[in-house]
Amino acid sequence: MAIVEKVIEAPPQQVFDVLADGWTYSDWVVGTAHMRDVDEAWPRVGSQLHHRAGPWPFSLQDASTVLVCEPPHRLVLRAGLWPAGEAIVAFTLEPVDGGATRVRIGEEFAAGPLRWVRNKANDLVLHLRNRETLARLSDIATRQKGPQ
Repeated sequence: MAIVEKVIEAPPQQVFDVLADGWTYSDWVVGTAHMRDVDEAWPRVGSQLHHRAGPWPFSLQDASTVLVCEPPHRLVLRAGLWPAGEAIVAFTLEPVDGGATRVRIGEEFAAGPLRWVRNKANDLVLHLRNRETLARLSDIATRQKGPQ
């Protein structure tokens, strides 16, 4: 499983709140182009995000399903990438000194053609993609809220 980590200057609950807002996924998950719908129960186990992935006009509709949800420490998804396949994506959040959070994202292809095509080039692209995903997650999680 390819694992990327980043320390985000926000407490675990604040970071998990971004994960729990399914409508923001296209803002920070690299490759997700548009959120079509989010199940009302999100992020409970079995609930889904319905999204489009890839550039228009070639984007494809798919869904991602929650496999494990342990707020504010862990979220595991089965991310649909068809026709390329499916990936298991695990987010773990661990508090660190100063009110920050160490976020790890691990991704492993679970089904489809990408499961059988594993090489150093693919691993590098996946690593870079997930590093950018965590940078975007950090930007949203640390954003200052305006006056209420």
